[in-house]
Amino acid sequence: MVIGFFKKLFNVRDRNEQAKFTGITTAEKRQQTKPQTPVPAIEVTEHQAVESQLDLSALFYSLLFATPSTTTTGIANNLERSVMQNIEQALSSPQSIAENVLKLPSKILELDKKLGDDNIETQELILLIEQDPLLCVEVLKLCNSPAFKRADTDVSSIQQALVQVGRQQLRQFITACLARELIDIKPIYFRRFGAEIWRHSMQVAFLASELASNEQRDSAFLLGLLHDVGKIAIFKMLVDAFYQAEPGEQPNSILFKQVMTTKSLTLSALLARSWQLSQHFETPLTLLANTNIKPTDGMTLLIWKANIISECSMLLQVDKLPQPALAVLLAQVECSEEDFIELHQKLIQF
Repeated sequence: MVIGFFKKLFNVRDRNEQAKFTGITTAEKRQQTKPQTPVPAIEVTEHQAVESQLDLSALFYSLLFATPSTTTTGIANNLERSVMQNIEQALSSPQSIAENVLKLPSKILELDKKLGDDNIETQELILLIEQDPLLCVEVLKLCNSPAFKRADTDVSSIQQALVQVGRQQLRQFITACLARELIDIKPIYFRRFGAEIWRHSMQVAFLASELASNEQRDSAFLLGLLHDVGKIAIFKMLVDAFYQAEPGEQPNSILFKQVMTTKSLTLSALLARSWQLSQHFETPLTLLANTNIKPTDGMTLLIWKANIISECSMLLQVDKLPQPALAVLLAQVECSEEDFIELHQKLIQF
């Protein structure tokens, strides 16, 4: 049963299994699906919910930073104070950050719109993608990655990719490759951050996409990719401040992690507005910024759940998430431990 849930979530078919048209919609199939074993009831108070999410975010930042120092203090050092001042300025003037610090690739929305146009013929679509050779290379690498490879032989062309993964999945791959331009962390010290935040964004994007209804999948995917752009902007500010920092200064105070937790989501929403994204993106990001409330809006709830599952998985992989904390978090997202383990095995392939 769990394996079936896992395959359904990630649209995985056995290689010998052929897709069959039954005339039944996805929504109808979900209604006909036999209910899974209920998640064991764990009473989680509102206070526990808030604390567990803040603790999870703080642990996740520790994973991203990977500072050599094991000492965590409650007092911000000069490096952290400088960055926190820059964060406050960014919140009051997000347009400046959107134009100078974290500029959304101009092609991402333009190409995504064309890829979503069903009136464009397949050959025209292929030619459109092949105009950017570097993009083609990145898309093919993603198609052949362990998380998404669907055949024994590698995909070697965009046309072959279209046949093997389908138009909608290819559209998501292209969006992901273009969005990765946002994560350009050059100093060696921060390369781990770039790799881990990209991995996390991909996990959230695909989890949200597969959990969404068919009509919302593409929006959920892009929203999953962009939900943490506030973190990326703050880390780029940190890179600039790092050059002027005193030797040995590291971003590891509790205060700084709390500021990062609460401010990065707000900055994500402000950046979405500055980039003039539609309300479909800005509204969920604004709602996500309220860390004290579990979202009720459908799209926001998808991203919220996907984010928690991804952070839990990444922390569990490096043995940084205590079992009691994991149990509380899984109860909040209504995911059994058994289902989470299956998801975790998939997510570690990213």
